[in-house]
Amino acid sequence: MRLLFIGDVVGSPGRDMVKDHIKTLKQQYKPTVTIINGENAAHGKGITEKIYKGFLEQGAQMVTLGNHAWDKREIFDFIKEAKWLIRPANLPEGTPGVGYRIMNINQTKLAVINLLGRTFMNPADCPFRTVDAILEEIGDVADCIFVDFHAETTSEKQAMGWYLDGRVSAVIGTHTHVQTADERVLPQGTAYLSDAGMTGPLDGILGMEREAVLHRFLTGLPARFEVAEGNKQLNGAVVDIDERTGRATRIERISISDETLLR
Repeated sequence: MRLLFIGDVVGSPGRDMVKDHIKTLKQQYKPTVTIINGENAAHGKGITEKIYKGFLEQGAQMVTLGNHAWDKREIFDFIKEAKWLIRPANLPEGTPGVGYRIMNINQTKLAVINLLGRTFMNPADCPFRTVDAILEEIGDVADCIFVDFHAETTSEKQAMGWYLDGRVSAVIGTHTHVQTADERVLPQGTAYLSDAGMTGPLDGILGMEREAVLHRFLTGLPARFEVAEGNKQLNGAVVDIDERTGRATRIERISISDETLLR
């Protein structure tokens, strides 16, 4: 199994990059399954039903979320019916939606789990205990298991990687919008990357217009952040998984931009 994961899609620039390049990426890497983190896809915060369905129409099989899952209120109107949309599993009991799904991909069962970190983040249940419970619930049903860990710090992400080494196929971090260069297959066969990066504006600050962000840093005063314009990028990763063992054999970072494409 080859899994293509596209990191946090930010606003219309990110959606444009997915629309413009997902076909080429599929032709180049020939993934068995494609997963997109879409928690910032609607104007930089949240997701709408139209955007979610657009990702599926463009070739994604699953869309994951994060701490901005509820920023667009309309999500409450469609999340229960959105079969291939998952929110963090370690949110309080009673939260709408589900935190993991199992899909059939060419006779192979792939479990996709979404988790939220707790360090420097809003309150959530323990992601480590939550994933333990999910893995116990899944049992031997899933052949391969992919984890999108939406967290702030590399230490918490590394801890999750090592905690799940040999128990899941891949742990890929999201949320910081800056791609890290620490991809590796851990000793027991779990592919790991601290952060897949961001798909969206290249010349902003974490996808937002620079001027407002700089104003906030320089003055300490509140500022309204808007999604940046200009050059765009697409970040993500490709993971190869041995379906017989559920262990990863290879992980490769993906990073393309308007700038590199023009060279």
